[in-house]
Amino acid sequence: MKQFTKTAVTAAILTASIASVSTSAFAAEKVLLKTPVAFGTNLPALGSPILGVADNLDKLSGGTIKMKVYEPGKLVAPPEILDAVSTGKVNAGYATAGYWQGKMPAAALFSAIPFGPEAGEYLAWLFHGNGLSLYQEMYDRAGYNVHTVPCAISPPETSGWFTKPIETPEDLKGLNMRFFGLGAKVMEKMGVGTVQLPGGEIFGALEKGAIDATEFSLPQVDQTLGLHKIAKYNYFPGWHQQATVFELLINKDTWNKMDDQQKTVVEVTCKASLLDSYAEGEAKQFPVLADSKEKGVEIRYWNDTMLTAFKTAWDEVVVEQTQDEFFKKVWDDMSGFRSGYDLWEANAYLPRNRNTN
Repeated sequence: MKQFTKTAVTAAILTASIASVSTSAFAAEKVLLKTPVAFGTNLPALGSPILGVADNLDKLSGGTIKMKVYEPGKLVAPPEILDAVSTGKVNAGYATAGYWQGKMPAAALFSAIPFGPEAGEYLAWLFHGNGLSLYQEMYDRAGYNVHTVPCAISPPETSGWFTKPIETPEDLKGLNMRFFGLGAKVMEKMGVGTVQLPGGEIFGALEKGAIDATEFSLPQVDQTLGLHKIAKYNYFPGWHQQATVFELLINKDTWNKMDDQQKTVVEVTCKASLLDSYAEGEAKQFPVLADSKEKGVEIRYWNDTMLTAFKTAWDEVVVEQTQDEFFKKVWDDMSGFRSGYDLWEANAYLPRNRNTN
């Protein structure tokens, strides 16, 4: 009898729990996030994470949140995503904040930073420092009607594909190069003419000689674009982008209409995407590098002279950029966090040894 009673009570609790979840899902207003993206979803760990986000949002919300993904330019051009989400032309978008640095200089600090934090440190500052609150404050101060959620992060990029070896700063002068974000400002100080091209246009620009060199993304992504077919010298480390954060922007009116459970589903789904995108990025690069020689590509590591020159130029860029009040606020906060983190990193982690053979 006791066993029967215990079983009956357990069944009743389980039934009530299921009913509660079902009722909650049924009661929630359904949301369709029409989401133009800045990167083709065929590009692994760069454009592909948003497909996993769309799938998980549907499953975890019990169907109350659905996302329709639009490839670059199909609904909104990548440079127009922020304005489109803010005005309500679309209610969501997926990009990286560095695209908006022309509108808000500090935006680049929430995307990728020369000589900046690796992924673990970046996420520590965002989620357990003041990063995330400053991130949202930036959009609010600028009058954008958007809610931002970090939704993917990639490991270091390659720092350039060149058609000739680069041994000294003088070798860079006069080159035209596709370059992104704050790193482009560094390259300009090195005498490089920079342009920001979308991924789909880079190969053609290299082939026609419109640009002499380029950087874009992870080795796996660059291989997908065929950059190795033209530029045979691939340089590391990615001093300009040790980690890159990608954002899901949601129109604030849409966000505010979502209930607490739906908001939590979005946030948790994006946190899962941060993990998966980083793990995928880390896992799939070394096979590409291992195959480089067969493709005629020479992997090179910047010499100390070049790295020092890049860092010196970056320090000059920081002085210029911190003339902007909010850039300075974010930079000072991040720098303070990183200074504290250095104590942890210096003591907790083994030094990394690079194989110079």
